[in-house]
Amino acid sequence: MGRPAGRHRAHRARTVPRALGLTVISALIPGSGFVMGGRAKLGAFVMTLAIGLCGLGVLAVVTRREQVLAVAVNPNDLLVATGALIFLAICWITIIISSHRLIRPATAGPFGRAFGSAFVGLVCFAIAAPMAVATQSVMAQRDLVSSVFASEGKSKSATREKVDKKDPWAKRPRLNILLLGADDGAGREGTRTDTVMVASIDTRTGDTALISLSRNWMRMPFPKDSPLHDEYPNGFWDPSLGSDVEQQEYYLDAMYRNIPELHHGILGESDNEGADVLKVSVGEALGLKLHYYMQVNLEGFRAMIDALGGIKLNVNYRVPIGGDYRGPGSGDDVLPHDYIEPGPNQKMLGARALWFARGRYGLTDTSRQERQRCTIQAIVSAADPGNVVTKYQAIAKAGKQLLRTDIPVEVLPAFVELGLKVKNAKVVNVDLDKKKNFPNGRNPDYEAMQELVEKATQPRTKQAAATPKPTTSTSKPKPATTPTPGEQQDLKDACAYHPDEE
Repeated sequence: MGRPAGRHRAHRARTVPRALGLTVISALIPGSGFVMGGRAKLGAFVMTLAIGLCGLGVLAVVTRREQVLAVAVNPNDLLVATGALIFLAICWITIIISSHRLIRPATAGPFGRAFGSAFVGLVCFAIAAPMAVATQSVMAQRDLVSSVFASEGKSKSATREKVDKKDPWAKRPRLNILLLGADDGAGREGTRTDTVMVASIDTRTGDTALISLSRNWMRMPFPKDSPLHDEYPNGFWDPSLGSDVEQQEYYLDAMYRNIPELHHGILGESDNEGADVLKVSVGEALGLKLHYYMQVNLEGFRAMIDALGGIKLNVNYRVPIGGDYRGPGSGDDVLPHDYIEPGPNQKMLGARALWFARGRYGLTDTSRQERQRCTIQAIVSAADPGNVVTKYQAIAKAGKQLLRTDIPVEVLPAFVELGLKVKNAKVVNVDLDKKKNFPNGRNPDYEAMQELVEKATQPRTKQAAATPKPTTSTSKPKPATTPTPGEQQDLKDACAYHPDEE
């Protein structure tokens, strides 16, 4: 037992400070401590293994991104990754401690040994802490994926088509997703979808068209082959009440709650009947096949923004906080208790951002829809890689409260890839021309809106070919922030700071 110690004594550091410095190097370059301590073969093996693992990791991220993304959204693979991180952390710490024991001075006194042990403990903690955070983040990701996304075989949807999981977009040049804002706060019966939007995404380029629907649309149509068309052949409304009467229980925002109550199971088995009803009806109204839905709980929406550390928004006019308009002549209006004042690049946390998106008193539904689209854009902008990595556990926790969807876990890798394209692609707002097509919501012109949507969802080259060439004119051009009804508008322009002039 004494011979190995004597054999390696010549390789020991002569002073405690030098030994500690070499220990730090051994922590940064695993295996180097063994080489400096006289265990050259073992050190070379550990260094080669460490460098090889790092190289494989970099190579996988660069050349095998799809496989890496698949691991990030597969609960079983994430569990294996958690075990691998714990194993690597234990091996790393063992190497640091073993290296220090090889290179520490043999003649160090009790104080030097105690100080060296404490220092090595700090170094090990510096390694263990980030590894623990990484492990917790991986577990948070696994919990999020397992909680929000179910496998295709375990979740029930009456409207979801099966796709090729290896290449989900092979036969889908555009992916159409229904975005729902569910308002199920205190004091409200059931769930109402005050926010209904469609994101139509070009699966090759990531170019996205956002289409907002007004919550008070009536006569929402159903496809002729749908059993709901037999119940409402002229759209969702009650003819016995009269065509010019506001039927609030037949508004678009009431369909999610009312139709499942009136016709439970009419579309088939479903984990979310209200969302399936809206997919069928909204798709028919806009002339699109809606593939999936994503439902956002507004309380979770607030938590998500807080988890991101806030978002930045341009405020172009006063937005009310609170307030309730009870109708003309009622005298029972509840006035807002505060306002978000105009100003550029305002940073808002969840509660204030939620009022920015929802504030309605004294404002039009059109302005509210635009603010909601701008809020979505601000969230996407705030979710940069650095922000997501440093705050991921809070973001994942908020995501569990925030999301409900019929997107199966099997296609998540393809969704992540598509999301990266969308983040750097063009996002436009499609103006459905309220003055012409739905001035009051009682009799929307769905056919006219379908024409606008069809034009907006054509590939970019076809859109450019269909756009008339500008003519020479001496008149002042119209600002990009005030598009002609029916035109597309870049969301960056719509959400820029351009305060209204009184």
